[in-house]
Formats: sequence, C-alpha cells, structure tokens
Amino acid sequence: MSDIYINALSYYLPKGKLTNEMLSGMFPGWSPDKIASKVGVSTRNIASESESAADLAYLAAQNLFKEYAIQPSSIDFILYCTQSPDYFLPATSCILQERLGIPVSAGALDFNLGCSGYVYGLALAKGLISAHIAKNILLLTADTYSKFIYAEDKSNRTIFGDGASATLISDHGFARIGEFILGTDGKGAENLIIRNGAMKHLQRDGSPGDYLFMNGTEIFNFTSKEIPPLITLTLNKNRIGAELISQYIFHQANMFMLTHLQKKLGIPSEKFYADMSNTGNTVSSTIPIALYCAMKKLRPSSEDNWLLAGFGVGYSWAATILTFKI
Repeated sequence: MSDIYINALSYYLPKGKLTNEMLSGMFPGWSPDKIASKVGVSTRNIASESESAADLAYLAAQNLFKEYAIQPSSIDFILYCTQSPDYFLPATSCILQERLGIPVSAGALDFNLGCSGYVYGLALAKGLISAHIAKNILLLTADTYSKFIYAEDKSNRTIFGDGASATLISDHGFARIGEFILGTDGKGAENLIIRNGAMKHLQRDGSPGDYLFMNGTEIFNFTSKEIPPLITLTLNKNRIGAELISQYIFHQANMFMLTHLQKKLGIPSEKFYADMSNTGNTVSSTIPIALYCAMKKLRPSSEDNWLLAGFGVGYSWAATILTFKI
C-alpha cells in the first residue's frame, strides 16, 4: 500500500466574537480572568444568524485553494464532517461540491461526528485513496455549536466557538498519515446530546431538549479512562516509542481537560500543544486548527512524528501519527 499524505491545510473562523468581558456582563460573578483560568478561552468566534456551518466550510476551502494554489478541478472526493448540517437532506457535501466548483465526477459524503471527526476523516480519506477510489480528497470540518446552546447556559457558552477547516489528502504531501486506532462506546450517548430536532423527537418546543446538554463530569471520566490507552495503542500500532513523538495535538476540549491528560500521560510541556485561547472548542475543527497553528509556530523538521488524538461526543475516539516529509 502506498503512503498517503496531508498535502495542504487551512481553516476559517467567523467574524463574530464572544469575549470573556461580554460573558462576564451576562453572568455577574464570572470575571474574565475566572473564565480564562477555568476553561483556557478568552475569545470565541461565533457565526452570525445567517451563517451556517457549510458557509464556514466553503470559506475554509477557499482559503485552502488560495493559500496553496489548488484548482477545484483537481478534487475528486469531498468528505464533510459536521454535526450542524444545513438540511436533513440533501447531504451538505453535495451543495459544497457545486458552490466550490468541484467536478460533478467527484464523490461526496457527509459524516456526523464531533471531536474525533477530523481523525476519522483522515482515516476515511486514507482508505479511499488506498482503495484507488479517489486521488485528491478534500476533507472539510465545520460546526456551529453556538446555535445549539441555550442563552443562559454559562458553562457551555464559555467553552464552545464556531469554525471550519479544510485539508487536502493525496498520495504526496508534507505529512505522511500513519496507522489508526478508532473506538466507540454508545453507552455515553446521553452525556453529550441534543435530544430534539431529528426523527426521534422531531418537534422543537423551547424545552431543554432543544439545546446542547453536556454532562461534564461524565465526559471528563470517559476521557480520563479511554485516552491514555488510546495513546499507548496508537504508538504500538505505529511501532514507535513515545520518545520519538515530538508533538502531541489533542482535541482542544478545554484547558482543564488538556492539563489533566498531559499530567496523567507524563507528556513534557514542550511536546504538548495546547492553545484555544482565541478560538474556544470548535468541535471537529480543533485538531486541524491546532495543527495548522502549531506548524506555523514550531516548524516541524523532516521525520518529526506528531500524534493526533480526538475524543468526545458519541462516545467516540480516534488517533493517528503524522510523520513530516519537509
């Protein structure tokens, strides 16, 4: 099987802002410093009422095309990860194909995953290329969780922001995609859920079921239990020792969670990338945004190994290793 690579990477954040100062005004007793120290976020980008996740994904793709001089005609498959679809049907990836000017000969597929979605998308793309189904895959992630959060839910409003990413995956590029470990435990579905709006409970009536519910304690317990073995299994499957990983990029859930995982895994601070201060938790886009920013800041060398790990809603988790070829 030939090697598969990340060939290009970019992202987009909406123009709207929700700062800690604004939140402090809405929730007296929560100072800007207290919010920042608790979740590690100072500013979140928020989509406008008229902006959908697909609009953000479109702009992320446009950034990718411009930054890397990519022609839409070169794309032969679109993978779109979102939990904020424009419609029940059609698939939003079909709409994005037309908007982006990608050929009608391209395949297009939506998949519904959250915080593990980017790594799952890399796995899907690698499989499609390895099976000779596609050659140049555009992986888009986009979510607008802000539209699901109740106005008085100060906990979730401090954590989540909106955003999108775009990645080109090909048989050549700057980072070879390694082997994957994936996992699922549907017993945790009730701990991060929007109950109303789909076919199980179609009607939205203004009740709590219309909005994002997150059991933070259970999500923390799940992450603390499942992620350490996920990292060990990923290292073993890729036949590499932890000492050869030069950077770990985890889903940017919140700083409390990230700090806990770093300490539990014994990862040195200089090898653990965590920076969500100006974005918040953008769900499926946290890893690609962090990867993009870390590359700009740390400038990886050829043969550097970076481990990516996503985890959250589902429950769902996924990890792989990127080896740079620069």
